Amino acid sequence: MDSALEYHLCQSRRQFFQGAGLKVGGIALAQLLSNQALGQEAPARTDIHPALPGLPHFAPKAKNLIYLHMNGAPAQHDLFDHKPQMGRFFDKELPDSVRNGQRITTMTSGQKRFPVAPSRFAFERCGQAGILMSELVPHMKGIADEITMIKSVHTEAINHDPACTFVMTGSEVPGRPSLGSWLSYGLGSESQNLPAFVVFTPTVKNPSQALFSRMWTSGFLPSKYDGVKLRSAGDPVLYVKNPPGVSSGDRRTMLDALGELNEKAFERFGDPETQTRIAQYEMAFRMQSSVPELTDLKGESKATLEMYGPNSQKPGSFAHSALLTRRLIERGVRVVQILHRGWDQHGNLPKEIRNQCLDVDQPTAALIKDLKERGMLEDTLVVFGGEFGRTAYCQGKLTRESYGRDHHPRNFCMWMAGGGIKSGMTYGETDDFSYNVAENPVHLNELNATILHCMGIDHSRFTVRHQGLDQRLTGVEQVHPVTPILA
Repeated sequence: MDSALEYHLCQSRRQFFQGAGLKVGGIALAQLLSNQALGQEAPARTDIHPALPGLPHFAPKAKNLIYLHMNGAPAQHDLFDHKPQMGRFFDKELPDSVRNGQRITTMTSGQKRFPVAPSRFAFERCGQAGILMSELVPHMKGIADEITMIKSVHTEAINHDPACTFVMTGSEVPGRPSLGSWLSYGLGSESQNLPAFVVFTPTVKNPSQALFSRMWTSGFLPSKYDGVKLRSAGDPVLYVKNPPGVSSGDRRTMLDALGELNEKAFERFGDPETQTRIAQYEMAFRMQSSVPELTDLKGESKATLEMYGPNSQKPGSFAHSALLTRRLIERGVRVVQILHRGWDQHGNLPKEIRNQCLDVDQPTAALIKDLKERGMLEDTLVVFGGEFGRTAYCQGKLTRESYGRDHHPRNFCMWMAGGGIKSGMTYGETDDFSYNVAENPVHLNELNATILHCMGIDHSRFTVRHQGLDQRLTGVEQVHPVTPILA
């Protein structure tokens, strides 16, 4: 996207705020509410989150994205990549022909042995397609016919922070826009009263790995495309409420005056971040009513609340975040991202991963079922996965009952469902130890190209000039969407 088009976009937003947003914002809002109360047709709106000119490039299969990121890297051997052959190698050395001199982390490089650790969990074929899933995810077994399981995802990063940064931004180096920021920048949002890109970071018992805001910030794009994090405790968004003694009318008057000052500053200096401030102030004002309505679950049926599990009404839980995610998508939000920590099992994996699955399994399956029942899954893309995989060999002490796994970027499992993706399918295969890709490798950049394709975007044409280069989410190498999994 060149500077001329960005300038054009800023101009259209400035005209909106001058006309209907700031100078007559209070009157317009009152008139809209009055019309709705009387059952009258609302006047034609001007989008607060418009798409860039020319986007989408073609008709999208998905209009919204939900990204469920399991931070810390779930062990594919214990969830989705069944390797019964490993049972014959229990506590035996991983064959050199499998490892083939590949790099390992410093956490296990000092080990004298690399004993094979078969999964202790039972697997079964699920759905009409017979997708293999572990006993750890009994609820996800029920949505097997809605998903495509990709068993051959791979990445370059071997440590958590650069790997997570790569998953979300397409680069291990911080400073690039996140996937959600790219989409909100390019496609905007249907919502007029909520951000285009919303993030949840549910509370967990053992968070282990830290989450950095670079995973949902806008990098070198204007900061108005940052993801807005809804907090797990207290007010969902800080400073949205008016302070004591300040009425909604007072806030509207202050915003109008501040908006006029910011417009004068923009006319003088042309700084796009001035437009960001105007947009953020206006959105904060609108969220004063939209966020309380969003988080009020009184209208949800008992059956729906029970479907999401016992924590569905507990703010800060994964289940509550998943339910709010469906409500956000219903209200036109473009991208919702849930980042769930605690999947870093270097030791005592069987106990710890079971607790993680108890947290996310039922709500994740419920989210897919809920979207489908409401006719929303067909145009909502859902992605589930981590930042890399786990080793076939044990880190630390190995017993039949307990083991740990180190980081493994060579292959791991992710699944996708919804708009633009085939259902009931397995794609890719790994060797007998789930250590190397044996068939149909999928690089993370190819996965992101596939996401953009489902959203109607040709990733190779979706660029922004920065530091003398045409930057894009999918990097500079030639990659293509994974067409065999596209519906």
